[in-house]
Amino acid sequence: MAPPPAAAVPAAAAVDGGAHNVFVYGSLMTDEVVRTIIKRVPPSSPAILPNFHRFNVKGRIYPAILPVQSKKVAGKVITGVTDAELHILDEFEDVEYVRRRVEITLADTSLTMLADTYVWADAEDPNLYGEWDFEEWKRLHMKDFLAMTNGFMDGLEQPESKSRVETYQSFMQEIQHPGTTTTTQVEI
Repeated sequence: MAPPPAAAVPAAAAVDGGAHNVFVYGSLMTDEVVRTIIKRVPPSSPAILPNFHRFNVKGRIYPAILPVQSKKVAGKVITGVTDAELHILDEFEDVEYVRRRVEITLADTSLTMLADTYVWADAEDPNLYGEWDFEEWKRLHMKDFLAMTNGFMDGLEQPESKSRVETYQSFMQEIQHPGTTTTTQVEI
């Protein structure tokens, strides 16, 4: 059975009022990254997103999810996210993702609930492969990712800020080739 259709929302779209639940499955599973982006750590619970798969993305250290029958993604749901915070998350996820409303299952209680999540925008992307590993990411990339995220958040307040993708590419280029800051695509 295919997952129920969910409307895709461009990442920079306006949101309606109220608190939001957001299912996270990658870098946003760490409190440090969430705190850097929205300046607090909302309550969260372990959760499962059925009928999706978490992929590695060639040239990126963060994952992508797409609908895949009979697969599931372990993550967590962040609750009580405000409209303003959701807007910041939309900016952070940038053009690579679209926000979708999905049904998740709380891991501790098996109750289901609706949550927003960020799905990879290009369902036919040939750069998606394998399965992304959160523990490996924490061990190998979290420190650099936090530094990049801090740079993005600092730049977001500037009149001519870079997108998160541009910030990421510049940051990774500088790590791999110190002294050369460009926005070329890097393969890692």
